[in-house]
This record gives sequence, structure tokens and C-alpha cells, in this order.
Amino acid sequence: MNSVNDLLNILQLDKINENQFNGISKTVGSPNVFGGQVLAQALNAAHRSINNNRILHSMHAYFLEAGHLEFPIEYSVSIMRDGGSFSVRRVTASQKGQVIFIMSASFHKDEEGYNHQIDIKSDVKQPEELLSWTDMLEQFGDLIPKKTKGFIEIERPIEFKPVEVVNPFNKEDLPPSTNVWFKLKGNASNLDLGTKQQILTYVSDYNILAAAMNRHASKAHWGNTQTASLDHSMWYFRDFDFDDWMLYSIESPNTSNARGFAKGNIFTRDGKLVASVAQEGLMRPIIK
Repeated sequence: MNSVNDLLNILQLDKINENQFNGISKTVGSPNVFGGQVLAQALNAAHRSINNNRILHSMHAYFLEAGHLEFPIEYSVSIMRDGGSFSVRRVTASQKGQVIFIMSASFHKDEEGYNHQIDIKSDVKQPEELLSWTDMLEQFGDLIPKKTKGFIEIERPIEFKPVEVVNPFNKEDLPPSTNVWFKLKGNASNLDLGTKQQILTYVSDYNILAAAMNRHASKAHWGNTQTASLDHSMWYFRDFDFDDWMLYSIESPNTSNARGFAKGNIFTRDGKLVASVAQEGLMRPIIK
């Protein structure tokens, strides 16, 4: 995948019946299905069961088993509630008869109410000042560790520009936070809000555990630590467009018991807070 159109083709599921859908997978450099893909595809399934114009405002998910890239994923939607203001859906994802993922998603009718948000960081470097993953590969490819290089060599529909670049050779612990600008490749105009939320959810599974890893960078890295998304929650606040760079600002309050916890906020470039994310992931040291 190298454009937003390729991503949309993956996220748009094939309909089996009214509440069942099939999805295919594309690698992002991991031997297993990317968690962000499953999250976004499950939201696509849930959204297609909503016929009252309600808007996704939150979702909560658990990854139960690793997904296999070569097998289709079947998504089953259960209608849990259609109340006066909220509609709730449960989505179960299965491969070859085994459940690999469960998610609850809630949709809310459009209502007016109180409004506030936190501010975007004022001192963060702008995208024009930073190198993208593609730039780093071109300029420093021979110096990048083999596993990391193999990961960023994969073509993606998103360009990432990290504000803080971790030097794996420094072997020093860093603050448990990271900030990453991202932008879709290709024309992302004229998308409906539901589709934009699905794409944003796909993106949200990138980079989030890096904040937890940074705090232990003197000894932990992607080559000696087994990592995997365990759960993922997301809250959606405002409409937005993908016409400019967006900032994913992440911090990790805790790591313990071979798990890392991180939370993040996603802003438009002009400072609009559009979503918040929380995830706990496996961070298991590999004992050799």
C-alpha cells in the first residue's frame, strides 16, 4: 500500500449478509496482521449497521490472538442497543472459526453542548523541520538496525515525521513520550466522517508503544523485546480533514509486569483536538 486509495480498499469490507463482513490483510512489516487494520475494519463493519446518522464517539477493543496475513478475517456485528440518543454495536473478528478480536463501539446522535479541549504543544517542531521515515531511510539506511530498517522499508499510505528521533546506539533512557506528525499519501478529500474515523483509527496503532519503550531505551529495543497490542480504546471528538499534517502526541504513564501503557492525543495542525487514544501492549524482554 502506498496511497490512501490502497488503504480504503483494505478498510472497505465485503458484505456477506446484513451483519457479517469479510476483510483481507496487507503487511506493515510484521509477520502478523497489523492491529490498526483490524480496528479500522471492525469499525467499518459496525458503521455499516448504523442507519440513523449517529456518529462514532468511542470504541474499546481487545486483541485475543495474532491474525494470519494469508487468511480472510470475518467480522460479525451484534446490535446491542438503539436508544433515544446512543447506538451500541459489538464486533467479533474470527479467522478459521477462531475469535481473534472483540470490540464495542458507541454512536451518538449529533447534539450541542459544552465545549473545551487541551491545547496542542506550542514548542513542538513543525513538519517542515523534520525528516520523514522515508528521508531517514534514504540518508541513514546503512546505519539503521536491520529490523528497524526492514520495518520502515515497507510502503505505507501514511508518511510519518517523528519529532524526537531515538538513536539506538546511545543506550540511554529517554522521557516516556513521543510526538509524531503524520499525513496521508494521495488525495484524501471528500471523505465522509465515518471513513475518516476509520482511517484515523488505523493510524492510531502506529508509534503508540514507542513512548513506553523510550523510558527503557538503555536496554530495551524492538529487536530484544516482544511487543503486541493487547487492548485499544479511542474517543472521537470533532470532525476534521486529512488535508494537512496531524500531530500524534503520546506519553506513557506506566510499564510493569511485561506490559506498557500509553495514551495519546491527535490534533490537526491548527490545534483542534480530534481524538484521544489509550493502549496497553505486551513489552516482554526476550531472554536469549
